[in-house]
Amino acid sequence: MLQGKTALVTGSTSGIGLGIAKALAKQGADIVLSGLASDAEADALKSELSDSFGVRVGFSGANLTDPDAIEGMMGYVARDFGGADILVNNAGVQHVAPIEDFPVSRWDLIISLNLSAAFHTTRMAISGMKEKGWGRIINTASAHALVASPYKAAYVAAKHGIAGLTKVVALEGAEHGVRCNAICPGYVYTPLVEGQVADTAKARGMTEEEVKRDVLLAAQPTKEFVTTEQIGDMAVFLCSAGGASMNGSIIQMDGGWTAQ
Repeated sequence: MLQGKTALVTGSTSGIGLGIAKALAKQGADIVLSGLASDAEADALKSELSDSFGVRVGFSGANLTDPDAIEGMMGYVARDFGGADILVNNAGVQHVAPIEDFPVSRWDLIISLNLSAAFHTTRMAISGMKEKGWGRIINTASAHALVASPYKAAYVAAKHGIAGLTKVVALEGAEHGVRCNAICPGYVYTPLVEGQVADTAKARGMTEEEVKRDVLLAAQPTKEFVTTEQIGDMAVFLCSAGGASMNGSIIQMDGGWTAQ
């Protein structure tokens, strides 16, 4: 379905981003991975996707908090892959603290990586998409693009910002074949979350199943984690003919969290 297209997926060396990259590669898209990885780790991921799906795979370790580094990454994608037909802004980081104690450096980092990086990649990619008359920009937001939680000031602010940016880009690209949407997952069971479950169980004297159900999934009525495969499938749909009228959508994938 996506043969001849190139997808740049930020934050794609693990978790949600890697799940999206694999789903798009399965549909024939060439992939540019972006994230934190050693040369050996990056080579292993490139080989895994290339061998599994028969697509070209590149990698950028650019620092996405640096606009100049992002420009270098976008230049690499343009030179080696003909530009990004699909841009997935997924990279992000989290920090939890009361606002009066929230480190300014962490605020700056989260806003830079979770929000500003998406602005920079989008502004550098959209002209090429408009010229081709086709483009898909998918922003990984969060249930926290729609609701708030205590102690997550920077993350919630950034994700609300991503929702607004998504709508603006959707309007600006609408007549040029460019579509922009945001996926808003609830809790996703990634290796990072798996480690948090074990640590929380030990700290609170609970079983891991109790931590999952009563702590992490307390807000999700289904009491089920969202999977990276489900998010990847949604990304594929947004790139398909069936998803062509999806534009400016803030898509909830949270087991009913934000329906409450």
